[in-house]
Amino acid sequence: MSFRNLIQRFKTNSSGSSTFPHDRDSTAETTFWRPSFDPSRPVSLEWEHKLGHGEGGWGNNELQSYTSSPDNSFHTSDGKLVLRAIQSRDGATPTSSRLVSRTRLTHPRGHLFATLTLPCATGIWPAFWLLPSEPFTWPGEGEVDIAETWNGSGENHSCLHWGFYTAEDAGKHRSVKTSVKGMGSRPLRFDFYWDAPAKRLVWVMEGRPVMRTSLPGGLRPMEEWNILLNVAMGGNVCEGQVPQEGAYDLVVHEISMSKIEPKAIDRFWSKAVEGKTL
Repeated sequence: MSFRNLIQRFKTNSSGSSTFPHDRDSTAETTFWRPSFDPSRPVSLEWEHKLGHGEGGWGNNELQSYTSSPDNSFHTSDGKLVLRAIQSRDGATPTSSRLVSRTRLTHPRGHLFATLTLPCATGIWPAFWLLPSEPFTWPGEGEVDIAETWNGSGENHSCLHWGFYTAEDAGKHRSVKTSVKGMGSRPLRFDFYWDAPAKRLVWVMEGRPVMRTSLPGGLRPMEEWNILLNVAMGGNVCEGQVPQEGAYDLVVHEISMSKIEPKAIDRFWSKAVEGKTL
């Protein structure tokens, strides 16, 4: 193998994208939250279960009813957190899980990461995202989407929203769509960095900075946001597609939050692209 090819191999990850070091500078970070997925510990210790159909199918005409049942969220014997969406053959209401972290982002500067295996199938919409702590006003106080895909598209959507989907609010959205080889068949790492004093947000996927945007005014302070994990089924985003009978697992291999130092995200900011408006 030539030196040039060796360097290219180092720079390219399994999804075919350039990679950059993202979490090796431990001196710049102090971890303050890393939940245990020990099967002897209840999921509810670290996460609040959201329940039911939500208003208007959680605002998207989704099909599932969220439960706190261990059928829909549980820790495995090998230390993973699983959110399971279930579509039954008998016509019963589909069930799934929607979890909200009991720990907030806490600091004005920080780094959140998770390694996830996402279910990719028609009518299935898994998400790893952020919302302000309740009560909040949506969308004005903001929404951050870190890992999000639907209908088995093999594409991840990195997003910031603080407006409605109207012509008037077209400038209140930032997003980047990233194609991922083998999405749904392997664990993927997602990182999100925030630096509120510098008004900078950066999304990193598989070690590659994929999006950046300036923090707009009017959003809830970043310290007051929570982490969400869920698997939605059907509805507007899935364009009315319904999943086939079966179980669809969002597997969380690890998740962690750290406090970071000023300018810690500068190396990602310079390599990321600006999020696009509607």
